[in-house]
Amino acid sequence: MKKQQLILVSSGVGLLCLIYFFGNTIPPKKSPGAVAAAAGSKEISSKTILEASRQQLTPAQQAFVAQLETGVVRGDVKEQQIKVFKQLADFWKDSAHLLLPYAYYSAEAAKLENSQKSLTFAAQFFLEGIRRQENPELQRWMATEAKGLFEKALQLAPNNDSLKVGLGSAILFGNLGEGPMDGIAKIREVAERDPENMYAQFMLGLGGMISGQFDKAAGRLLQVVQHQPENIEAILMLADAYEQQKDKANAVKWYNVAKKHIQNAELTKEIDERIKLLDNK
Repeated sequence: MKKQQLILVSSGVGLLCLIYFFGNTIPPKKSPGAVAAAAGSKEISSKTILEASRQQLTPAQQAFVAQLETGVVRGDVKEQQIKVFKQLADFWKDSAHLLLPYAYYSAEAAKLENSQKSLTFAAQFFLEGIRRQENPELQRWMATEAKGLFEKALQLAPNNDSLKVGLGSAILFGNLGEGPMDGIAKIREVAERDPENMYAQFMLGLGGMISGQFDKAAGRLLQVVQHQPENIEAILMLADAYEQQKDKANAVKWYNVAKKHIQNAELTKEIDERIKLLDNK
């Protein structure tokens, strides 16, 4: 592996951990081609992720991980392998505080357990992480992992709409398959059949934000906040959608609505700064 790529992945591993444990703020502005850019990126494998993660451990921690990984290789019983994968996952989350290897080992355990619950949890963890990871190469790897997990879960529950939306979202965010529209089509199929499915509406709204279709995004997100008036993420995204359309009045309106649901002083200050900038335009 090239040293430059290892550094790139290591920084992405740490960034995701920082955001996860200390929280995100107002959704960052993304260029319409942010997702599409991943298509031309170099592929990152699970091996790359684990190698980059080990570089951030102490020698004692590296030895502990190596011992556990040896247990996986030697384990000839599925239950034993599941146990070791979970031990590795717990180590990476609780001791190393690095979430990409935690997600990887949680997923490996879930694949062996092959239960809808465990597969869905692992898939959703990857899916949420994609939205907090700005490294396109890592986004694509996480989306690929999520896609595989959702597909396995759908084999067990083929009529589960939440799993269908999750699969479509993974394809969308990772620019997998035939491209973002392939993912959007899977989500839209659920939304059109069940307009009250706010998970599908939210993901379509998010897809609109990513693709730069801010008018369509606003329409979807408005439906979500009307049904879920305390969904702070949808409210902030709706405000951003209006801001992107130069609709200052509605942007300020929804930023102020968001402030009513936020207890974090730093985030409130960030929103006030955003409102001030809009008022000065």
